[in-house]
Amino acid sequence: MILPGIFPVQSTSAQEAEPPKYEMRGAWIATDYGQDWPLHTFGESAQKGWMIQLLDYLQDAGINAVFFQVRPLGDAMYESSHEPWSQLLLDAQGNPPTYDPLLFAVEETHRRGMELHAWINPYRVHDRGTPHIANNHVTVTHPEWTYEAGDYIYLDPGIRDVRNYTSRIVMDIARRYDVDGIHLYDHFYPYPDAPLTLDHRPDMETFEQENRGFTDILDWRRDNINLQISQIADSLRTFNADLKFGVSPYGIWKNGVPDEIVGLDAYNVLYADATAWIEQKTIDYLVPKLYWAFGGDQDYAKLAEWWQDQSEDRHLYVGHALDKVGPLFSATEVPDQAAFNRNHPDILGSVFFRASQLHPLLADRFAQRMRDGLYKYPALPPPMDWKDKTAPPAPLNLVAQKDGDSIQLTWDVSGDTPRRYTVYRVNSDSRPDASLAAQDPGNLIALIGEPRFRDTPNMDRSQQWYFVQSVSANSIESGPSNIVASPVAVTREIAIIPDPVSITAYPTIFDEQIRIDYSLQEGSPVTLQVFDTIGRRVTTLIEGKFRQSGQHTFLLSSSEHVLPSGIYWVVLSANDQRVTQTVIRAR
Repeated sequence: MILPGIFPVQSTSAQEAEPPKYEMRGAWIATDYGQDWPLHTFGESAQKGWMIQLLDYLQDAGINAVFFQVRPLGDAMYESSHEPWSQLLLDAQGNPPTYDPLLFAVEETHRRGMELHAWINPYRVHDRGTPHIANNHVTVTHPEWTYEAGDYIYLDPGIRDVRNYTSRIVMDIARRYDVDGIHLYDHFYPYPDAPLTLDHRPDMETFEQENRGFTDILDWRRDNINLQISQIADSLRTFNADLKFGVSPYGIWKNGVPDEIVGLDAYNVLYADATAWIEQKTIDYLVPKLYWAFGGDQDYAKLAEWWQDQSEDRHLYVGHALDKVGPLFSATEVPDQAAFNRNHPDILGSVFFRASQLHPLLADRFAQRMRDGLYKYPALPPPMDWKDKTAPPAPLNLVAQKDGDSIQLTWDVSGDTPRRYTVYRVNSDSRPDASLAAQDPGNLIALIGEPRFRDTPNMDRSQQWYFVQSVSANSIESGPSNIVASPVAVTREIAIIPDPVSITAYPTIFDEQIRIDYSLQEGSPVTLQVFDTIGRRVTTLIEGKFRQSGQHTFLLSSSEHVLPSGIYWVVLSANDQRVTQTVIRAR
């Protein structure tokens, strides 16, 4: 569901720069603890519906890549012969869902012209609060590989078998799923809630047995991570050189670097030396997590410029903390950071934590600000010079047909199906030169994964022309298709087939009362419930009551059902189907 902008947008410096044609615009979809997705209480239909709505508003916000967490805690959001299904999908770890979430997410992101990078946590494999552990979980099959740190259990990367195991997990995903890349988050060694200090060395026995000639355990730990990243990189490039491989390190490399920066030290606490991965060219991109504001002991500007200076010929994107907008950041903080990136040519884009914060009404309307400013035109992920730069064949036989107020474009594929397509619209009284028009980002109106696109142009302007281009996995465009002019209006009868079960709410943003309309094609017992965004049932409005076919209405009063301000899911169960509607309580 895409909600329209309903608030005035304040002008910021982020809205003054002209958007480039190539820019990473990513979002992390976090699955651990159901932060962004899913809610196991909903089941397949609602989980798919939620993913579709999430991707819809990411696309509407201008996002061109998602980083989907598929291995949060040694478990899988996909069908794996190595690890159990995640307990986040159903009620217990190992219970198989009725669909493959990663396969579904790949199909839906590609249909929207987005990249999908499979995000894994390599070593943090168990939260000791998890009620049930499956028999094929790595903590059960190989307890000798693990150690405890605070509330979590980690795999020991100093063990060669652990590094081999992690590489097998990555390659299993790469071989069986059409992902665009593999992404590692920085949970290598424990964070400061349970750091591995000189007095806490659960890997000392491993160090004694597999030290590879190191005498300093801290240097050895850093080398363990370097070896793992190198092994994954070699395996991925041997299998498919087009796949992208990136890591998201903590934003401060060393305490005091650059000058006056003070904070958690990734080099000495997390044992992650990102500069080594750049020097060794084992990664394609870095996304350092710069989750701080301008100024202060963790000044965003100083850190971003330091990372830019280290990036050499690897891609650098910056990770931003959208979840801090409101409590810690002003409404303009992250847009201004993204604008700062754009003014630094070696910072090639942004990735936002987290995807749900890009909802049109969250993060102080951040998505609307960006879409009206920095992201007012679509952009392709930047091409990588060290990957294949061969252009795909151009699309053929572009046809435009007018249907009411919109124009339906269709075209044919020449040769192998490309990764995505770029759709261009040019306002001109005469036929444009497509090669020149494609260089203007303002003419790019869409990235799409299918050979069809529906446009709703401003018909009050001059003659409009369309052409499309194929795009490779490395964002290399083909030449243009044939150019077509906006067609003359035609009418077409459209048969409308009602859904068996449907639900709507008005208004979707409410204070005291909201009207919930639902329809049934056949009579059925009906259950109507309200859930919050982490899957807890807040209230049951109707439970198992039989309703005849037709239209029905329920008035939800906040005085009768206590709903604090926030986002909720109204879930209707009837005729063996579940449908959802997002509503927002505001006051």
